Amino acid sequence: MKDAVGHNGDRFVKELPERFNELGSFIREQRSSARLSLRRLSELAGISNPYLSQIERGLRRPSAEILQQIAKALRISAETLYVQAGILERPTGDTDLSRHIFADHHLTEEQRQALMRIYLSFRHENEDLVVPGTDIGPVPSTADADDAGSSGGAGPAAAAG
Repeated sequence: MKDAVGHNGDRFVKELPERFNELGSFIREQRSSARLSLRRLSELAGISNPYLSQIERGLRRPSAEILQQIAKALRISAETLYVQAGILERPTGDTDLSRHIFADHHLTEEQRQALMRIYLSFRHENEDLVVPGTDIGPVPSTADADDAGSSGGAGPAAAAG
């Protein structure tokens, strides 16, 4: 096999099989974690058993629609599989929830502003709790949950205002 690559397309073709293997391995790991047999996952996803087997072995490139069906059957986000397949880029750093809130045309401006106030208050409240390198802080203790329950049922939205 040649090391030098003459065209950009040649390099892309060489990288695809590796990506398919990674995708197939990822799907197999998710299936194992969910304790599903190959046959059962293929039934839940509505695809043939041999086709799913070929995907897991990196021999086939599934469409976005097939990935969505597999994701639904595995109860994971389709976005996760799209990233693994190279359809979407892996998110970098902090998620930009505020951008998504303001871009949602199903919300009124007043609703967007309210969501942002609540979201930002939660972020501010939890700044000291976030574990570096993650976007998830520590799990609250049972005592914290009891304290929240004894606040007269005000809930998190009241704490934000």
